[in-house]
Amino acid sequence: MPVNLTRNAIATINGGDVNSKPLVQVVDIKLIGNSQERYRFLLSDSEFTQHAMLATQLNEQVRTGRVKKGSIIQLIDYICSTVQNRRIIVVLNMETIIPEYEIIGNPKVLTDSDSATNKPMPNDNLEPSVRSSNNRYSAQVPANNVQSFLPTIQPAYQPPPNYKIQGPIMKNEAPARIIPIAALNPYQGRWAIKARVTAKGDLRRYNNARGDGKVFSFDLLDSDGGEIRVTCFNAVVDCFYDVIEVGKVYLISKGSLKPAKKNFNHLKNEWEIFLESNSTVELCPNEDGSIPRQQFSFRPISEIESAENNSILDVIGIVITVNPSVPILRKNGMETQRRILNLKDASGKSVELTLWGDFCNKEGQKLQEMVDSGFFPVLAVKAGKVNDFNGKSIGTISSTQLFIDPDCPEAQGLRDWFERGGRNTASISISKEIMPGGSKNEIRKTLSQIKDEGLGRSDKPDWVTARATVVFIKTDNFCYTACPLMIGDRQCNKKVTQLGNKRWLCDRCNQEFEECDYRYLLQVQIQDHTGLTWVTAFQESGEEILGCSAKEMYLLKYELQDDTRFGEIVRSRLFHQYLFRLKIKEELYGDEQRVKITVVKVDKVNYSAESRYLLDLITKNLPIKNF
Repeated sequence: MPVNLTRNAIATINGGDVNSKPLVQVVDIKLIGNSQERYRFLLSDSEFTQHAMLATQLNEQVRTGRVKKGSIIQLIDYICSTVQNRRIIVVLNMETIIPEYEIIGNPKVLTDSDSATNKPMPNDNLEPSVRSSNNRYSAQVPANNVQSFLPTIQPAYQPPPNYKIQGPIMKNEAPARIIPIAALNPYQGRWAIKARVTAKGDLRRYNNARGDGKVFSFDLLDSDGGEIRVTCFNAVVDCFYDVIEVGKVYLISKGSLKPAKKNFNHLKNEWEIFLESNSTVELCPNEDGSIPRQQFSFRPISEIESAENNSILDVIGIVITVNPSVPILRKNGMETQRRILNLKDASGKSVELTLWGDFCNKEGQKLQEMVDSGFFPVLAVKAGKVNDFNGKSIGTISSTQLFIDPDCPEAQGLRDWFERGGRNTASISISKEIMPGGSKNEIRKTLSQIKDEGLGRSDKPDWVTARATVVFIKTDNFCYTACPLMIGDRQCNKKVTQLGNKRWLCDRCNQEFEECDYRYLLQVQIQDHTGLTWVTAFQESGEEILGCSAKEMYLLKYELQDDTRFGEIVRSRLFHQYLFRLKIKEELYGDEQRVKITVVKVDKVNYSAESRYLLDLITKNLPIKNF
């Protein structure tokens, strides 16, 4: 039995229709995209065809075969957007009417000339249709042998002929006037902005009480210097994620404005745009030279010293050192990369910049190769985050952008200063003092300074390095029995108890096992030329101090009961000098607040490097006078 598709449906959708719910045929399906499963349809109304993108929430219909080549479908929710100067129908919701059917007619691809000659017909010029009892239009029935379908079809919508089509346009509504980003406010009924995409965030997925979702954002800059962030959620992500490209200029309209969340949005705008299913994003193919490619608000490094913690700012400087990239284990157990480099500028100050994640292997690797070859590049940091941990430093976040030797006046001025003698100008670091031979920057303190400066009494712990000598080690309860089981990629390490059957039980893992682990919990007294203090050393630090494992010491003391050998090992480790990396934090013991000092790392003193460190201190604090 023949099937009548909705006449002129493709041209009507291109004309801005979003309401007619037409009956069309899928004449081709193609799987596209590497990182995300996406399906592209070729839709036909029997006369013309048009490419369409299927929203990802509808992918299951293709995977299960409910929609295939030849299927007759009814479009329920859809929009038509411009992607790389081509019109694409984005299908947000649909119904399958006939799962499999032979290709109807000999349709051809719709062109601009076809759109002009095949304008959508007014409602009263439609071919005779059968009205249902609820006054909605159903599929056409020109003859008794033509199959009829239950899904109803709304009459095609004809856009006003006097207005230029710029995406989905509501009935009797002219294109909105382009206004500056700075003039946007939530009380405007209709608006449009023309702006360049300066940054595009990754597609992120989330889960909350309302279920799973996805979101991405991008930043815009217009010719007046106005900036604003645009955010898309769920189905709207499917419409625009593949459309948006950094550096391109777009005409955007029909979005809602809401207050910007400053915890996540660093732009100087109190509003943020949220795109919706009827929003339009049209690529402007002709380059607009009046819109800059990027906008910076650089702060001299000397001003960062007084910047508020966690503030977001732009900085530019000469890269003077680049450390290797090292793996770091996050609190959630995931591993990431970290790379530390140093910048200096004409203000006489230098600052530490920490690169995280992909920045380490992309820009970070390129910067290291340049510095290793003897060339010191200019680096512009857009949206770096200030950290006040033991001095001020800058770190990258997800919205950070790095520009190596950018083409801007500030970069040229900095390069001229560096070449005219700036490379030999001494600069003072506003970050942590550099530990000779260390893999990261440390700050030095004497033991008396820990108490005198009240370290550890703030909300966050203090981290310092002290050179001190071990003078006493408590031997009571020097270790504990620990759970050896693995939780993910990490050992449990919780204290275990021995059962009557000589097996061990971990309350956390709720499991029994034959053998337990032994881990240090050393109480050590250390001393330097200013005083002494007690510190706690755990497993790795304890092994470095005592020179053997906790299990060996446990067996000597409790199994073999060889107190003589046990005592010899402890006494042999006294009066050795180390560099102690310390974590200092006030904790509650019963009703009393006490400052707890934990040994994070122990290193033997490198006397050559230590001598250079002391000489540097002398140079800084006792400048040579000119006679």
